[in-house]
Amino acid sequence: MRLFRLLKILNIAFQHGLDEFVFGHNKLKHLQQFIKKITPWRKLHRPRGERLRLSLEALGPIFVKFGQMLSTRRDLLPQDIADELAKLQDQVPPFSSNLVLKILEQEYGKKVHEVFSQFNLTPVASASVAQVHFAELHDGTEVAVKILRPNLAPIINHDIALMDTGAWLAEALWADGKRLKLRQVVSEFARHLDVELDLMREASNCSQLRRNFMNSPLLMVPEVYWDYCRNSVMVMERMKGIPISHVDQLQEQGVDIPQLARMGVEIFFTQVFRDGYFHADMHPGNIFVGPDGRYIAVDFGIMGTLSDQDKNYLAQNFLAFFRRDYGRVAQAHIEAGWAPKNTRVDDFEAAIRAVCEPIFDKPLKEISFGRVLFQLFQASRQFNVEIQPQLVLLQKTLLNIEGLGRDLDPNLDLWKTAKPFLERWMAEQIGFSGLTSRIQKEAPNWAVILPEFPRLIHQILTENRNHTLEKKMDDLITEEKQKNRLLIIIAILLTTLLGWFTLNQ
Repeated sequence: MRLFRLLKILNIAFQHGLDEFVFGHNKLKHLQQFIKKITPWRKLHRPRGERLRLSLEALGPIFVKFGQMLSTRRDLLPQDIADELAKLQDQVPPFSSNLVLKILEQEYGKKVHEVFSQFNLTPVASASVAQVHFAELHDGTEVAVKILRPNLAPIINHDIALMDTGAWLAEALWADGKRLKLRQVVSEFARHLDVELDLMREASNCSQLRRNFMNSPLLMVPEVYWDYCRNSVMVMERMKGIPISHVDQLQEQGVDIPQLARMGVEIFFTQVFRDGYFHADMHPGNIFVGPDGRYIAVDFGIMGTLSDQDKNYLAQNFLAFFRRDYGRVAQAHIEAGWAPKNTRVDDFEAAIRAVCEPIFDKPLKEISFGRVLFQLFQASRQFNVEIQPQLVLLQKTLLNIEGLGRDLDPNLDLWKTAKPFLERWMAEQIGFSGLTSRIQKEAPNWAVILPEFPRLIHQILTENRNHTLEKKMDDLITEEKQKNRLLIIIAILLTTLLGWFTLNQ
């Protein structure tokens, strides 16, 4: 099956003339002309960008998502290709109305008019995994109904299997393969695709993000109507706004575009560092601007999470980077285990400085992120920096945000916008307010643990009851296990008392 799928991919690419992208170099143009002559049946009259978009649509969801990601990188793509790929964000050909009705009736066990007082069979958006219709509940509530495309799982499973095989070969044959952890990256990608194929999971993602940004001046998230949600159907509040890519309409509505770009950066860092939970598919097709100027997020199939440890190391890296403290960037990589412990900090620092220093104090329009990413990749390869699979979604999202910021305000200074937020966050985490906050958070757990202390202490003091008191003290000092247990108990006891004192002030 993998071989059949691979042959199909190659065939579609060939039929749409994508060999042009491979043999388009001047040195190979004669070969390209020869291929065209011997394959006159191929219809290559369409522009190259349209042919690329059509081939990605024909190949299925994974390839469409790849095109969506590329469409946000207008600094890396020619204009004609970027414009065509942007249509993949919400203009993928929809599936038929008959299928829509069939899916809804199967999920609800009743006719559509019994569930909704009105249902528009014409989709308002159609993407790689699902399409969206507007409807109205019997109580008059306007809703958006997201319906999963049928028969997606087999196609996605085949493509993931191909990607896994390719990653396995790369790790086996390419010197950098193991360092890049390609199979783990594929596994992480597959895990998030599984979530996208279950709209109940997506609904729970939406609900969580809504709680995180309840009453926020930055971001609005639709309410989920759980009574109408199923594995293949998600019903949520209908949100009214202007697509963020329609800059001319936003300007006509009086929206401050530079401020909008800065808000996007703050939303990203708030999700990552405050919540450790972020929207990981923030391409322009999923972002709208409400009448009050706030962002509106839709499509919650891909969400990223970060541990407290990841957040801490990332914050240290970002903040040191914004302060141009490249030595601290290098040291943080080593402390996190992302770079080998025997790495020379001064050499690593010099390599990072050579890449990053030229891009400071420049607006987005003057920075070639494609070149920066290539140089960072070269530096990471030189110092055997391991790719962190749990951060792949974060890197993808950061590129989306940067691409979005470039479209909104090419003069945006990404560094100056983000630095104050990170400084505030680090002060909250490391300062006294961070300590008291963590104590208050853990205090309820200590109330459960505290009653066990007398029994634990008694157990330690009576373990060697046949020894003299002097021998017991020697054992507590010399035996590492007992020593650690007693110190831990004392530390927890003191911390508990401190937490109790803080809560009662």
